[in-house]
Amino acid sequence: MRGRVLIVAGSDSGGGAGIQADLKAVTALGGYAATAITALTAQNTEGVHGVLPVPIDFLRQQIRVVLRDIGADALKTGMLHDAPTIEAVCEEFAAEAPGVPLVADPVMVAKGGHPLLQPDAVEVLKRRLLPLAAIVTPNLPEAEVLLGRPIPDAAAMPAAAEALLGLGPRAVLLKGGHLPGERLVDILATPEGVIRFEDARIETRHTHGTGCTLASAIAAGLAQGMALRDAVARARAYVRAAILAAPGYGRGHGPLDHGVTVDPARLGAF
Repeated sequence: MRGRVLIVAGSDSGGGAGIQADLKAVTALGGYAATAITALTAQNTEGVHGVLPVPIDFLRQQIRVVLRDIGADALKTGMLHDAPTIEAVCEEFAAEAPGVPLVADPVMVAKGGHPLLQPDAVEVLKRRLLPLAAIVTPNLPEAEVLLGRPIPDAAAMPAAAEALLGLGPRAVLLKGGHLPGERLVDILATPEGVIRFEDARIETRHTHGTGCTLASAIAAGLAQGMALRDAVARARAYVRAAILAAPGYGRGHGPLDHGVTVDPARLGAF
């Protein structure tokens, strides 16, 4: 086990996204995951049925006790819910983990359509969180909210990713999965230029938690000392394998097989 990742995000009672997906992804890639939970959700593959925010003081306490004891080689944020939560997380990171690379997944809406970020928190996210990020990983709808303009097709993605760099993160992975077509395109933008990743689309309804999983997988790579491009490439390969191995659970957007890297047979008989 190598590479400590502190994940600050919401809990998914269905186990497919949020903190649960984050923990599985980091563990599956050989890292150590710790958590600070921002909110509890009553959630399954069909949608989010309720949200209970965690008190801000207790969220701060979670972050502090982990960082002051276990420490972290990378940070990852997911569902932050509202402006006070974003402010608190940014303050704690600045005080307790300066210089530790942050992977910021700007979670705004659940797969089933339930809002996970209050509208008035978007500007705070842009002003406070994004400038702290080593990489931000928006999907196209999230990027459109952050930029205030549409991104109509894959041809528009490189310019959009570069525009997102202007908001302060050191890198942007703009995910193109919401676009139609047989090919899926993601764009990695850094001050050094743009890298295009492209794969054949997997036709499946089992994609719950893909964004959380990808961001945490990238964080695991950074925590393990991987170069950013390599961490992104490995994370994408992991998510793709986890989608292909999805167990088929639930009536809605089903979960991935986060344990696709794990072979229980290696343990032998008990």
